[in-house]
Amino acid sequence: MSARFTRLLGTCAFRRFVTIKGHVNIAPGLQINPVTKRQLATGNADPAFFAMMQQARAKLPDDQKQSAIVSHREKVNGVDIHFETTGDGKEIILLLPGALGSTRTDYGKQLTELNKSDYTLVAMDPRGYGRSIPPERTWPLEFLQRDADDAIQLCQILGLRKISLLGWSDGGNTAMILAGKEPSLVSKMVVWGGNSYVTKQDIDAFENIRDISSWSDRMREPFEKIYGEEYFRKHWSLWVDACKAYFTDREANVCMDDLKNITAKTLIVHGMKDPLVKIEHPDYIHANIKGSELFLMPEGKHNLHIRYWKEFNTLVEDFLKK
Repeated sequence: MSARFTRLLGTCAFRRFVTIKGHVNIAPGLQINPVTKRQLATGNADPAFFAMMQQARAKLPDDQKQSAIVSHREKVNGVDIHFETTGDGKEIILLLPGALGSTRTDYGKQLTELNKSDYTLVAMDPRGYGRSIPPERTWPLEFLQRDADDAIQLCQILGLRKISLLGWSDGGNTAMILAGKEPSLVSKMVVWGGNSYVTKQDIDAFENIRDISSWSDRMREPFEKIYGEEYFRKHWSLWVDACKAYFTDREANVCMDDLKNITAKTLIVHGMKDPLVKIEHPDYIHANIKGSELFLMPEGKHNLHIRYWKEFNTLVEDFLKK
């Protein structure tokens, strides 16, 4: 294993949501502004993607057009997928949330605080999560592979040709599957809290948190606010079962086979106080993604990007600029 570099890292901004149903048609007479021309020059996306964003923000005051977080829906693999966009930078970043996570629960400080002059952010609610309901979530054996397929098709529908990925926990696993399946699509990737396989110890840890009644109010409330107690309780338990199925029915292999196919420049971040993901997981991912970097946060836990969002955002921006 190559050397690890450790640095000590050591806290809701206003959000405006505008709902857009599906793609919008470019309004007659809508002029492509200088920012959009700069974005188009990169070749990272089809012109319709930037025109969609420009159209969605057209009625907002000028001082809000860059910072506004705009809500969209698209039909992806037969289901309605909700996603949000913000920023007007040349580099496009797709953000993938964790288990039962959503754009709003998982990436608030990234959507509001990452540099929107450098980056255009696209944050996705996987099917059955967040505002991608209906449909109700289902849990096939390879549910993470299905999420990756949905993300790939969303990129195709939007005309995204080159992206970077941010993936947390299950979203990190989805990101690695995506980057392994479509290496030409992904230029850079940051993952944290993920695992390419599951162990008996991992399953025991998941069983310990199956009953959401044992969670603190602070941990439960964001999920119950979105889903309600019944939906969240049911599907969190089903998530534990689905993780166990990877262990029992897939020889514990979540996405080990995908790692060797990843060509994206990759940063793996790990919180040393993460109670769910042991250090063996980022070590394995680091050892099996060629040229990857591993960054350890001594005080970080599983949600390190939420608690230490300033430090995390700086780390991400520094990595993406390399």
